[in-house]
Amino acid sequence: MIYLLTVIHVIVCLFLIGVILLQQGKSADLAGAFGGQGSQTAFGPRGAANLLTRLTTWAAVIFMLTSIGLTVMMSHSSNDRSVLHGSPASQSTPAKK
Repeated sequence: MIYLLTVIHVIVCLFLIGVILLQQGKSADLAGAFGGQGSQTAFGPRGAANLLTRLTTWAAVIFMLTSIGLTVMMSHSSNDRSVLHGSPASQSTPAKK
């Protein structure tokens, strides 16, 4: 189950990167380079959310859910594993006064 969730997570990551790179910025015209707003409406030149923003939102939600799911599954499957598991414990002696 962890492997399936990891594969879905990686696919969603790549999809999210692609969708974000395809989006056009709010001020993508020449006036935006100099800080001008031109004759835009109150909500900007794009208006309501289009297909790319909806895809971005859903991909971000799925990304967060798979991240939480992977974290929970990994914490349940490896209770005794850590980065330092298997390394020798250092024995320190208390300082003499």
